[in-house]
Amino acid sequence: MSEFETASTGAKMDFAEDMSYGDYLRLDPILDAQHPLSTAHDEMLFIVQHQTSELWMRLAIHELEAARDAMLNDDLPPAFKMLSRVARIFEQLNSAWDVLRTMTPSEYTAFRPSLGNSSGFQSHQYRLIEYILGNRVSALMQLHKHRPEAYARLRAELEQPSLYQVAIGLLCARFDHAPLAGAPQAQDWTADRAVQDLWQKVYEDPRAHWELYELAEKLVDLEDYFRRWRFNHVTTVERIIGFKRGTGGTAGVSYLRKMLDVELFPELWHVRGAL
Repeated sequence: MSEFETASTGAKMDFAEDMSYGDYLRLDPILDAQHPLSTAHDEMLFIVQHQTSELWMRLAIHELEAARDAMLNDDLPPAFKMLSRVARIFEQLNSAWDVLRTMTPSEYTAFRPSLGNSSGFQSHQYRLIEYILGNRVSALMQLHKHRPEAYARLRAELEQPSLYQVAIGLLCARFDHAPLAGAPQAQDWTADRAVQDLWQKVYEDPRAHWELYELAEKLVDLEDYFRRWRFNHVTTVERIIGFKRGTGGTAGVSYLRKMLDVELFPELWHVRGAL
């Protein structure tokens, strides 16, 4: 029996009137969405890496919003699965930097002028992820004002409690603690000692507070992978462009290094030193 006969035995071969794999996934527009603006070989790598990253971020947003809804309904087990999935998504995003780092400074320079002022700094999906998690620098919405749908979605997100704010609400409710003032919606949110003390009670007696304990660890795991993504971003940019300014006008590496100091769930990190 030939290789073709072996592979095709029992398989449907005619899709003239039925939906195929490519039809279901709408592969034609996806695979036709790469249009380099230069003749440089490595521009295709740059485009594909960023497009696939945006697809993974789309899934991360889908999972984070669903996790928040589950938490708002005090239904934590499904949220745990979703938060674990987001952490794994950022593991995939981290691997993408490994591929991009195969590009040398000389290879990037060959097509960098084609980028104009475009930059990953302008990704509205990345900004939405940060807003959902609680790092809400509202001034950065200005970057997206030229895209009404993206701008409206970001503005709508700022009117909702962040994922971490919902987690803190659950924490307070489980301990019959009054809702804490200064919920983490603003960009200047810093660690709150009252929140840290409640998390400390959870960590001191995990069996008595198992769901909160697991929630805390899912959040820490998520931020762990998110921090690795930021670190790999910095390393990749420094390796390829050094300390030049970014195409979007940011300070490049120095700006990205500042982002490494941002804590999404500060009390969950600070409590470790108090146990």
